[in-house]
Amino acid sequence: MKLLAPFTEADAPRWLLSFDFDGTLVVAEEDPAVCADFFELMRSMRSDHRSCWGINTGRSLMQTVQGLVDARFPILPDYIIAREREIYLPNEFGRWVGNAQWNKQCEREHHKLFRQCRKVLKHLKQWVETETAAVWGIQKEEPAGIVASTAAEMDLIVDKIDDTIEAETALSYQRNGIYLRFSHKHYHKGTAMLEVARLMGLSSQHAFAVGDSHNDLDMLNPEMAEMLACPANACPEVKLQVESAGGYVAKGHASRGVVEALGAHFANKK
Repeated sequence: MKLLAPFTEADAPRWLLSFDFDGTLVVAEEDPAVCADFFELMRSMRSDHRSCWGINTGRSLMQTVQGLVDARFPILPDYIIAREREIYLPNEFGRWVGNAQWNKQCEREHHKLFRQCRKVLKHLKQWVETETAAVWGIQKEEPAGIVASTAAEMDLIVDKIDDTIEAETALSYQRNGIYLRFSHKHYHKGTAMLEVARLMGLSSQHAFAVGDSHNDLDMLNPEMAEMLACPANACPEVKLQVESAGGYVAKGHASRGVVEALGAHFANKK
């Protein structure tokens, strides 16, 4: 995998492209997992529109890098947003380096939040373990998460969480199908994307975001990106939000829908 030609001070990026990974760009069960047209489009978007592009995912950094290898990406993205909030940029050798200021602040805020909300999380844990078939998961970097047995069960769990979380706290969550992780409401795919844009001298008015699942809703917001899109396989909530915001709901599936949406949004861009 190679990086596209780097930007210079005299030739700075004009557009930021933010792609969800699983289901939006990559379908692991298909061959190829990503259509070849997508990579050709990234090259032409670089030369014709000076666009930078990145992966914005709920995967960890290690899982994302492995996903790029498994899906046979011929080129590296310009950035990775991992776990819906951590920012990583490649160095000159193509190795991923965390943005220290953002990532450390994000980690501090999450540790503080989980300490403050330990009672409500304990209450939710007891309810999940006694009233549902879901599993409450705890990992070193994820002190609170849930894996439901079905999507319908996760709908029920989300309703309970929404009724339990106090409006004045910063406690929120990110859902992707039957998986859910608790998080700080100010750190998500949308705010991390805006921070990447800021680092590159851009704003939301020059951002394009595309996703297919619940954890993409934060970035599929007109306040986060001027151009919004989703593929045909997006969940109903995503399609509704994108359409309501004047975005593009593609007819194509996954990466083919992404290519279609980019073509529609940039058809008249110079």
